[in-house]
Amino acid sequence: MFEVAVEHTFAAGHALRNYRGKCENVHGHNYRVQIKLQGEKLDQTGMLADFTELKRVLRALSERLDHVFINDIEPFIELNPTAENIAWYFCTQLQEQLKIENPVQVAEVTVWETDIQSATYRPSSTPANK
Repeated sequence: MFEVAVEHTFAAGHALRNYRGKCENVHGHNYRVQIKLQGEKLDQTGMLADFTELKRVLRALSERLDHVFINDIEPFIELNPTAENIAWYFCTQLQEQLKIENPVQVAEVTVWETDIQSATYRPSSTPANK
């Protein structure tokens, strides 16, 4: 099994719903998002996936959340903007938007809110891209 990963950062604010403590108040983070793809076979170039394409998609997804109040952006208008849910969001969006000829799947997405705390989402089963 081969695996590749890329990371990107963005800054955003949020407030947690149904939470008692400091994080129920509006506050911000300098988020770091890492995506990992996996697959059994390399393409004719010897790559699992082109880093340029991965970075393009990850940057586009991050831009949507950069320097905004995440609670005001779908799906976080109703979905609590926790690190766990943000990781899930990136994973589902990646699965829809990645256009890679080689059959790969999103292995995991990790979102750091700080240097010492993160949340990871791993899809239980992801169909390979066509």
